[in-house]
Amino acid sequence: MRTTRVTVAALAAAAALTLTACGGEPVKPDTVTQITGQSKAGTATVLDRPFDKPELVLTDTTGKPWNLREQTKGKPTLIYFGYTNCPDVCPLTMSNIAVAKKALPKADQDKLQVVFVTTDPERDTPDSLGAWLKAQDPSFTGLTGDFATIQVAARKLGIGIEAAKKEADGSVVSMHGAQVIAFSPKTDEGYLLYGEGSTVDDYTKDLPKIIKGENP
Repeated sequence: MRTTRVTVAALAAAAALTLTACGGEPVKPDTVTQITGQSKAGTATVLDRPFDKPELVLTDTTGKPWNLREQTKGKPTLIYFGYTNCPDVCPLTMSNIAVAKKALPKADQDKLQVVFVTTDPERDTPDSLGAWLKAQDPSFTGLTGDFATIQVAARKLGIGIEAAKKEADGSVVSMHGAQVIAFSPKTDEGYLLYGEGSTVDDYTKDLPKIIKGENP
């Protein structure tokens, strides 16, 4: 295992790769937080200073309020910020997690919480978000709501996002970082960070330990 310093610039560069794939411009470097941790090539970064779970109350796909802290307390939880109209990175990330989750024993599948927070709440209504996630895994939780509230929560987790905007060709682009944060059921802290390059195999290998709140 090697120690890696993940700086603002590095996170911005990772976000830029995602944003380019989604057709947008890079997120400004000052929108993300400096973090440090230990990583193994191609897998998770174990954070030296875990993230506190944001105080975030949004609307779920049934149209009801959903409190992130309360409803994931004591549960192994993966959180990702993205949008349903993303052509590649978002669906691939959620698909990778869905496939890896199915490899878990049924009891562990029931414990794992996967939360997808939209970065494009104007288009991602509860109904449209619910239909999109159902195709990935019906157990995944989708959240939508006020963009400013979502942006503040993302920044507290070192993830830069910008409001959706219309391009000259008429397309709408939502700019976002591509990190997945894993929260421990023991501490309720975000202690692992997965980048855009994480694969099904990475999640399949790590999820059994995340369920227990252990380092992969």
